[in-house]
Amino acid sequence: MARTGAPSIASGIAPRLVIATSNAGKLQELQALLGPGRELIPQDRLGVPPVEETGTSFLANALLKARHAARLTGLPALADDSGLEVDALDGAPGVLSARFAGPQSDDASNNRQLLAMMRDVPLPARTARYRCVLVCVSCADDDAPLIADGVWEGCILPAPRGSGGFGYDPLFLDPASGLSAAEMGAALKNSRSHRAQALRALQMALDPRG
Repeated sequence: MARTGAPSIASGIAPRLVIATSNAGKLQELQALLGPGRELIPQDRLGVPPVEETGTSFLANALLKARHAARLTGLPALADDSGLEVDALDGAPGVLSARFAGPQSDDASNNRQLLAMMRDVPLPARTARYRCVLVCVSCADDDAPLIADGVWEGCILPAPRGSGGFGYDPLFLDPASGLSAAEMGAALKNSRSHRAQALRALQMALDPRG
């Protein structure tokens, strides 16, 4: 899904963008999906500190991050807010995906926390999805930000599988391939992931003629 107003970057995603993340995995995926023709600059390289993610939705947090990065750099900004929604946990960890095990948590501790909470949940009830919201702004005060989202349906494995990816990838099973997200090569993951779906929707919003 994409919502558009009258963006000043309607000719396409700007060739030079600040990316409102310091997550190396996200940056690598976005660069692969956008291709080599665009320079993606992580915000920490420009001295931009992370903004406090006070939103209660992926969209609210993505808007906060995009406007913050654009305001401090003067560049167009692209922000991603994404996470895992587990049905048996009423949609958790959701917007708290990156800090599910606490403010100082990392991928390993978040995965341990998820497995502990899912210990007694039977396989048919372990349905989940990755959700991503992307926001692109031409400036901090852009009143028509480009917004797109993507959803990747799957389920939670009882134990980690694979060594690739990041976040909850070792626990997220893609039913179509039978692989965890961490077992997938980059090309396969980038053809199926929530982030890829959101980016394709964003590109269509920027240039509906393709």
